[in-house]
Amino acid sequence: METLSETRSHGGTQGVYRHASAATGTDMAFAVFVPDHAPGERLPVLWYLSGLTCTHANVMEKGEYRAACAAHGVILVAPDTSPRGDDVPDAPEEYDFGKGAGFYVDATEELWATHYRMRSYIEDELPALIADAFPADMARQGITGHSMGGHGALTIALRNPGRFRSVSAFAPICAPSQVPWGEKALGRYLGEDRAAWAEYDATALIEAGARLPELLVDQGSADNFLEGQLRTPLLEAACAAAGIPATIRMQEGYDHSYFFISTFMAEHVAWHAERLTG
Repeated sequence: METLSETRSHGGTQGVYRHASAATGTDMAFAVFVPDHAPGERLPVLWYLSGLTCTHANVMEKGEYRAACAAHGVILVAPDTSPRGDDVPDAPEEYDFGKGAGFYVDATEELWATHYRMRSYIEDELPALIADAFPADMARQGITGHSMGGHGALTIALRNPGRFRSVSAFAPICAPSQVPWGEKALGRYLGEDRAAWAEYDATALIEAGARLPELLVDQGSADNFLEGQLRTPLLEAACAAAGIPATIRMQEGYDHSYFFISTFMAEHVAWHAERLTG
């Protein structure tokens, strides 16, 4: 692992690191904030998965999480959203597919399958690296994310019962099998057999029996993607039918941007901390 930068902030260290990923076959960069802590102490970990077009840098620069993470003693890990590099296939004219749009899947279609393995990277490879290189208590993990990353957070938690003590999301893509973003990405990464898409669809996973202990979602009422791409009511209905305690808050007047995320980030960190440190 190579250290690209480490900066003192809010009583902790904000770092950016790079490593050679076996899962993606590329170098991958990621950000980690580590609050100050006693020697030998291991801290709970909150994963933040970013959305379309983003890298680790978007939340690091605009998410406003460090003060809350320092106050609650929580490490925050922010991975990239896709493999990068000149040899990685891309759709450069399409913001919602290719680089910056990995959708946290392991692709199976030939052009994409070699490098687009973000499910394996987030579920297996990067956690092992975090456990080895940082003072992380991997028995106390939470996960959150925004938009495409909210989709990733929900599906990863649903597929790995017991791994995450806390799960939240900001404006997640709730039913990607039923919206244009998801149909495009899942169809091209995984092929046209929709049965293969279900394990990457939070609403479908819940309807098939997957469960979360509880859930917190914030969604802006002025989000222009709400009706066409995010479909929050589908997740709300699935949770209600499954008996999953879900706090789904419609935040009046907020859009899809980091102005929205940064407004409620400290509340999410505190919510996770209560479940990770209590």
